[in-house]
Amino acid sequence: MSTSRSLNKVFLIGNLTRNPVIRQTTNGSAVCSFGLATNSTWKDSKGNLQERTEFHNIVAWNKLGEICAQILAVGMLVFIEGELRTRTWDDGNGNKHFKTEIKLEDMKLLDDKDKKGVGIDAAKNAAESLPTEEGAATEEEEVVVTKEAPHDEVPVEGDDLF
Repeated sequence: MSTSRSLNKVFLIGNLTRNPVIRQTTNGSAVCSFGLATNSTWKDSKGNLQERTEFHNIVAWNKLGEICAQILAVGMLVFIEGELRTRTWDDGNGNKHFKTEIKLEDMKLLDDKDKKGVGIDAAKNAAESLPTEEGAATEEEEVVVTKEAPHDEVPVEGDDLF
């Protein structure tokens, strides 16, 4: 019998494009969302410098989400580690929507504490208080933000929140 293996892992270093927004699930767990931009540059065939920016939607759960909401701000440089997740939902008109996000597993602040936000000292203190996996809420919990939220997805109040 053959066993297939797969890997869903994302590593990014980029700048926050919007301040973190934190919400609560019906069970009281925190879910935080923010945007991240990554840039790449290259020279085209004529030697001209080209640049491309990719925008990523990040979602952090529980204590890690609370930490992100407390210490991160627009413009800060961060390293993130997570996995890709794609949500689907139908709007009120029956149109199907898809959104790919990165479920955050780890975050490291790369800016110094003079940047906006609380800074590295707060990040170190907050990281020490991260809970173990036992008893942690799951990302499948319903988030209390809209009245028509399916149980297995994070509801959207406008596409720019997550």
